Amino acid sequence: MLTAINLRKVFVTKEKKGPWRSRKKEVVAVNTLDLAIRPGEIVGLLGINGAGKTTTIKMLSTLLVPTAGSIMVDGTDAVKEPMKVKKRINMIAGGERMLYWRLTARENLAYFGSLYGLSGKALTERIHRLLQAVELEAAADTPVEQYSKGMKQRLQIARGLINNPSYLFLDEPTLGLDAPIAKHLREHIRNLAVKEGKGILLTSHYLTEVEALCERVYIIDQGELVLHDSPERIIQKVAAGEILSLWVSGLLPATQEHLRQMLVPLEASLTILEQSDGVELRIQSKGEITAQVLKFLFEHGVIPHRLEVEKPKLEDAILKLAGREEKGRKKA
Repeated sequence: MLTAINLRKVFVTKEKKGPWRSRKKEVVAVNTLDLAIRPGEIVGLLGINGAGKTTTIKMLSTLLVPTAGSIMVDGTDAVKEPMKVKKRINMIAGGERMLYWRLTARENLAYFGSLYGLSGKALTERIHRLLQAVELEAAADTPVEQYSKGMKQRLQIARGLINNPSYLFLDEPTLGLDAPIAKHLREHIRNLAVKEGKGILLTSHYLTEVEALCERVYIIDQGELVLHDSPERIIQKVAAGEILSLWVSGLLPATQEHLRQMLVPLEASLTILEQSDGVELRIQSKGEITAQVLKFLFEHGVIPHRLEVEKPKLEDAILKLAGREEKGRKKA
């Protein structure tokens, strides 16, 4: 297991106090963060505003030394024995970073493999298996600069697996990819956890991706943990309820008003949108209200000719959390 306990990172910068004077200023990027990744699971790391995600990943991957706290990787202290830990971890970034474009895929993998002490037959076989796994064997000897975005990202995955790590940090792995290619990569990521038992930490702006892949999610704001739970429970805690849309005809003004009054104790809001063939009733609530609304309409002789129920998503929860944190800072 990979664990971070009371993780803290403080950067010291200089703040100008005048044309000739400056003073040291401490900026807390991460503050007392606890985090755990088990083998075979995908964990999300999401941030609100200037959250500290990048700093956290850099500490977990031994690129930054924590100011305080500990990072343990399968019993090895990442601060005291970083070289030993580096053999058990790797990072895959989205976009087109971390590859040498003038080299071929095979040459890229050979170079990165050599950095981990791999050589000879073992490295050759490892490269062959990885190129097969990411379906790049036919283009193995083509310069990377001739690759499409999807091919480059598949090569990124192969590069990240070159040392057969136990833990992978994925930073926006599907950034800029077309939907079919992104879907294929998500399946590959899921297989890395399910079939190969790798522990994965995922950061992504595509919250549907996080919701689909992650068993647990850590949400941080200004370096501090705001919430940690499964995507489903986070939605229940923060954005529970539903959005009900009904299209109706012949709704009298008096009935509209009665409906609005009925919704008040249910903590639901009603928006009425005029349509060419009637009105759309859009009701947002903190709980499930479809049955009550339909019962009310039927009792008043109104039959909806179309109905849609939209459940809140992880994105809705994050937006609500962001609003809460911003209000909290303003009050402070």
